[in-house]
Amino acid sequence: MTATGAAYDAVAPLYAELFRDVLDTLPLERALLAAFAELVLAHDGGPVADVGCGPGHVTAHLRALGPEVFGIDPSAEMVALARADRPHLRFEQGAMPALEVADGALGGVLALFSTIHLPPPQLPVAIADLHRVLSPGGVLLLGYLAGDDPLPREVDHRVAPAWEWAPAAMAELLGQTGFAEVGRLERAPHDGERFRSGFLLARRQG
Repeated sequence: MTATGAAYDAVAPLYAELFRDVLDTLPLERALLAAFAELVLAHDGGPVADVGCGPGHVTAHLRALGPEVFGIDPSAEMVALARADRPHLRFEQGAMPALEVADGALGGVLALFSTIHLPPPQLPVAIADLHRVLSPGGVLLLGYLAGDDPLPREVDHRVAPAWEWAPAAMAELLGQTGFAEVGRLERAPHDGERFRSGFLLARRQG
């Protein structure tokens, strides 16, 4: 993820400005975040890590819903912007599949489009890392680029190489890693978007 972090360093101020209020225009995402927060609070198994938090806008939204949450991002510039804009929250630099989080320490992991830049052979390792840091019964909300091809397909992302996954293939990967699916959702691209968005809500088994 070093190259991806550097790519986002280069666009961090523009990215932060473009996405500052984006959740105001995304009712489905707000609903998913509310459901995720409710499940995490009911589980009460520890804090939430927003992995790939960018400038921290989703981290702050989730904190307002109740869970204790901190952000992790591979981009030093994104982390600096997040800390400057939201000094009351914790942000640190880091990346999958080597999160500096103790085994079973988290009640939830939010990973909204933070795995899309991982080449397909690396994604199972990253998902296993997310499973490792969750407590048993802990909740994962994963956002990804949803495609139709049964095999992952590389797409022309504006910042760094990225891959689409078929929802069934992504769900199968989570199941093989030890997650039990709670629900899934897809939505069509909004204006200015080029890819379908897929979301999987799952719990760590065992």
